Amino acid sequence: MSVSFLDRLGETATRKLAARSSRRGVLGRMSAAMALAPAFPLLPVSRADAASAPAPAPAPAATLSDFERRAQSKDATKCNYWRHCAIDGVLCGCCGGGVHTCPPGTEPSPVSWIGTCRNPADGRSYVIAYRDCCGRDICATSKDCHCNTADREMPIYRPQASNDIIWCFGTASTAYHCSTAAIVGQAS
Repeated sequence: MSVSFLDRLGETATRKLAARSSRRGVLGRMSAAMALAPAFPLLPVSRADAASAPAPAPAPAATLSDFERRAQSKDATKCNYWRHCAIDGVLCGCCGGGVHTCPPGTEPSPVSWIGTCRNPADGRSYVIAYRDCCGRDICATSKDCHCNTADREMPIYRPQASNDIIWCFGTASTAYHCSTAAIVGQAS
């Protein structure tokens, strides 16, 4: 049997490495490398996007949804208020609460559904957490405060983004009263 050139070259290199190093030395170097590896992201790096980003240009009308074209940022007790792009229910602002607070005598559900809404005042998009307020019968108001704005609504197989579920489980009472719309943060 003839040994190929690559086999002989590999064997020679391995024997020379073994003659010049010990197992402890190799294990020590590998341990040091593994211990220092998490520190690499901490090294100073010049990041191109580190400067604050300028305000985004207004979206072209063709890319806006129907809700975004009608959205306003002045009256939070109207269904076309920009934060209500994915809300389904009675607005807590019409029932003694606020756009992000439950009325007295109710408690917020421990879970929420989310939506991403565009603020027409600054042109930025924000992640909104919609939370049901529970513990009293549904708020009956003379104002037109029952909204079902399903802008970019996700089907039920993505329940965290669905507004068709009463989210009052896990509270003292499962009675639905109204819904809030709190800003979680700016969408990227």
